[in-house]
Amino acid sequence: MTWTTRGETPADIPAVHAVVAAAFPTADEAHLVDALRGDPHAWIDGLSMLAVDVHGTPAGHALLTRCHIDGTPALALAPCAVLPAAQRTGAGSAAVHAVLAAARTRAQENLVVVLGHAGYYPRFGFTRASGFGIKAPIDVPDEALMALVLDPSRPVPAGTIRWATAFGI
Repeated sequence: MTWTTRGETPADIPAVHAVVAAAFPTADEAHLVDALRGDPHAWIDGLSMLAVDVHGTPAGHALLTRCHIDGTPALALAPCAVLPAAQRTGAGSAAVHAVLAAARTRAQENLVVVLGHAGYYPRFGFTRASGFGIKAPIDVPDEALMALVLDPSRPVPAGTIRWATAFGI
């Protein structure tokens, strides 16, 4: 299946909530997206992307929000979600590729971190964050904390990630 991607609009908020809630065992991640959307220090317009089907119905979602690495601004990729019926069809990959492409168009952005499945995110260019001297404030498996440098010619901050308050980390 071919997915079209586009940025989230205010009219998409209920659909995004439904996609994220359906993709996880509880609605906690959907509530997280809602909380991030309400945080002006975390939310960045244009960095919430949808994968939509031929009818324009959202099936996948990927979100980048503001985080910091020892005070230096960076982006956090989370959550990424796909409706169960659309999983393994490329909807998630389409949404992640789209949100990373959107981040690359922003001159001030250079680093994306993700705490996720070590078998999934390397396909987008993510590598172990520890290789850059980046660590989480909590104990996580080294292979699960990954980073993606958007512009290798620019310096990459090292230090501890401070996620948005809504993450509760």
